Amino acid sequence: MHRRDFLLTAATAALIAKISFAQQQRPRIVLRSSWQTVNIGDIGHTPGVLRLLEEQFPEAEVRLWPSSIADGVEELLKKRFPKLTFVKSAQDIARCFEECDFLLHGSGPALVAQKDIARWHKETKKPFGVFGITHSPIVSDQAKELLSAAKFLFFRDTVSMAAVKQAGVTAPIMEFGPDGAFAVDLRNDAAAEKFLKEHDLEPGKFMCCIPRLRWTPYWLIKKDRAFDEKKHARNEEMKEHDHEPLREAIIALVRETDMKVLICPEDMSQMAVGKEMIFDKLPAQVKQRVVWRKNYWLTDEALSTYVRSGGLFGNEMHSPIMCIGNGVPAIVCRFEEQTSKGFMWRDIGLGEWLFSHDHDEAHKGLTAAVLEIAKNPAAAKAKVEKASELVKEKQRMMVETLRKQF
Repeated sequence: MHRRDFLLTAATAALIAKISFAQQQRPRIVLRSSWQTVNIGDIGHTPGVLRLLEEQFPEAEVRLWPSSIADGVEELLKKRFPKLTFVKSAQDIARCFEECDFLLHGSGPALVAQKDIARWHKETKKPFGVFGITHSPIVSDQAKELLSAAKFLFFRDTVSMAAVKQAGVTAPIMEFGPDGAFAVDLRNDAAAEKFLKEHDLEPGKFMCCIPRLRWTPYWLIKKDRAFDEKKHARNEEMKEHDHEPLREAIIALVRETDMKVLICPEDMSQMAVGKEMIFDKLPAQVKQRVVWRKNYWLTDEALSTYVRSGGLFGNEMHSPIMCIGNGVPAIVCRFEEQTSKGFMWRDIGLGEWLFSHDHDEAHKGLTAAVLEIAKNPAAAKAKVEKASELVKEKQRMMVETLRKQF
């Protein structure tokens, strides 16, 4: 072998060894997320966190361990994150337990995957942490022990954080950390533009309104859920009370501005609610400038629609979250059945855009707030920008905390 060939061979071998070592050293994270697909907010948790990791921790290998990615959600995620590995089978899970260095629990309404985290903690003794959840004030002894073992706990509302601390959880880092869905950047511009054109909705000349019952009627949208008479009765009791302020805001918006309104869903049950409780009850003249969306959509089309609107208001949480994360004004109306998550609006400086149906705040102030956004869009946008910067700063801190675990 000539000396030149020998040197090339040695250099190639060294490069291969270097690449192999780098791959071995690459942090491996399994993201436990994707809780269900009947709600665009639950869909949104995952791509939001994935984007944060992609942009701020690019050297990490991320594997997604989902609960559900049906109904087109897997394709949605593959399109945006083509290199993402999905953990689907028992063999995939076992491989993650062996190969991954850290388990990250994604945003959600609770410690949704508590059993899986407990299993990870018991079987691997490897670290885990939690990004942006709400937690009940009631913390069982088992949950208290598990939460205390986390490297970090980020709560998407400070009410949850205070409750968990009060319960005696002792994780080394417990801070406010915004919901991952703030970072969603999914788009389906073609579908959104087609829908808007078909219904004569011009960019910036309409606002979105989202209905919601006190309890999501999962018995209507999930085959395995039994009818819940108590929750249904509560929904029937409060549905007029909780939607009257939305109708009043729509009527004022149509009559006092040149805006139109799009009534749209966040989950699969809300198309019917929007028609029954809002559209059908509007005055005939107002209806002429209101569009009722009769079909469910996925997060990408919804967000492409929101960013073309002048703002959003209603009884849901995650469409407003995605709006604020993408520069769109958004108002939240909450009630006790939704847990404490709505208070995150105060935490990010948007308390003026948070209304409680329980205390009739929505009846007293929603219409004025909606009109203010429509009539003073520059001021509304400035408020959004300030809140969004706070969210981004907190989320950078969350990812940096994760990075320090390696």
